[in-house]
Amino acid sequence: MTTKLSLTLFLCLLAILSACNLTSEQTISTPTPTPTETSIPTNTVSPTETPTPTQSATVTNTALPTSTATHTTIPTAIDTPTITPLPTMTPFATDVAIFDNFESVEIPDVIADGFNGPLIAFVVANDSETISNLSTAQPTTNTETLYYTSPTNRNARYPILELNAFTDDQIFISPRGNNIVYFVSNPNDSTLNGLYLLNVSFRISQRILVAPSLIQRGVFSTPVWSPDGNMLAISRETGYQLDIFSFNVETNAWQNLTDHGSNDIWAQWSPDGRSIAFVSDRLVCPTWVPAQENACNPDTDTLTGGHVFALDVATGAVRQLSDQWTNEPPQWINNRQVSFVGTDLQIDFLNPTRTLWIADTVTAQAQQVQLINDSGSTLYMSEAWTDTADRVIFQSAANNASSIMIAEPDGTVIEIIDGFPFARFGLVADWSPDGQRLVLGGLGGQCPYGILVLDGQTFDTVARGNRPTMCNPTFSLDGTRIAFLGIDPSSADGRVDIYSSNQNGFDAVNLTVDLRGEMTLLGWIQP
Repeated sequence: MTTKLSLTLFLCLLAILSACNLTSEQTISTPTPTPTETSIPTNTVSPTETPTPTQSATVTNTALPTSTATHTTIPTAIDTPTITPLPTMTPFATDVAIFDNFESVEIPDVIADGFNGPLIAFVVANDSETISNLSTAQPTTNTETLYYTSPTNRNARYPILELNAFTDDQIFISPRGNNIVYFVSNPNDSTLNGLYLLNVSFRISQRILVAPSLIQRGVFSTPVWSPDGNMLAISRETGYQLDIFSFNVETNAWQNLTDHGSNDIWAQWSPDGRSIAFVSDRLVCPTWVPAQENACNPDTDTLTGGHVFALDVATGAVRQLSDQWTNEPPQWINNRQVSFVGTDLQIDFLNPTRTLWIADTVTAQAQQVQLINDSGSTLYMSEAWTDTADRVIFQSAANNASSIMIAEPDGTVIEIIDGFPFARFGLVADWSPDGQRLVLGGLGGQCPYGILVLDGQTFDTVARGNRPTMCNPTFSLDGTRIAFLGIDPSSADGRVDIYSSNQNGFDAVNLTVDLRGEMTLLGWIQP
């Protein structure tokens, strides 16, 4: 029994030991696969197949930035052809505000220190001082001189400025004569070209604008002075459009007054200096800037005119004065009324239409001056208004003839002046400031008559002389004198001289008889 029991115990012990061995084998064999699994992380490091990322990064990623850069050049290549060839998209060369080329100018004290009474401004070109013969001299000097002169005494004549003759009549004098702007066009050195300002009191000239010409986009941009002579207004190219700028003489500052995408041209100051009338094409062309909606294209849209607007200088407010298209600058009659002409959008040179209009800046209303019973195509020319806007004189063309008419704004005919058939567009008429005198003369050398002055109320002849002839007559600001260009057929060789007479056309004085060049009358100045 003991033996049996011992055997049983032995078998049990053996079984237990076997079970223990089995457990320890499993415990040991468990780490064995673990190293095998360790090869999996090794596999993971198989991204030591660093070739794969390297391959991706090297080829794909590096190429991507490169292709991005390449991509950048593609839009450039696309934009360039889109913008450059089209004039619509290409900005025009702009002028540059600059202050350089300062120069001292010798001006007589009697002018620089202030003068009393009206003076006449004129230019003589190619004055051959060494020639004693008074006949018209051959141009040799290629210079021109600006003079201020007394209207009654040629010995009181003062040289103001000497310029290259290419300047011609591009000299613009303030009403008081205290400031002058002029355009320099130097064929020998274009770097000097531009608009210059001469301060008469300080005797200093300087360039204030670099520009190749005063003609921009087919429009001649005339600089115009405010009545006090301290502000200048002019249209300037701003890349895509023309805007009206002012220049303040006292501060040397330019300011864009209209700043609109359309073309704003032909600024004109009101007599009190508070408003500027101008012409704008904004109703037909909202903008010339290509990036903006409804932009016009200079390739297909050629506009050299517009509608009349008025700008309040103090507030910047702009008012439209008329729906009538015009291709000419407006003119102030007085502080409230503006005259302008109506033309076709596209001018028919063989059968032109030119109508007369007057606009009220307060009511913003315009009316046409149409002769009663006048029908068909209308061609009214060479108009001149009284300061009170109650009468206008003009040429009315019919068939191959033209008549001189005087009418009221509503078209009522006051007088028809017969006996003086001027060429079409060849009449220059001017009313005295009080409307009591009316002077008639020719234009551009077409001056078939002598001195011709009429009574401004009855239209009877006050003065009728055969010589000298009368061209471009204009009353002084105080109405006491008349300045004009004249030819005396009995003297020299028919040369043109500057003359002045009293308000009735009498006591005419030749103010340039001792000069030897070509004369250009610029007008009156008065302190």
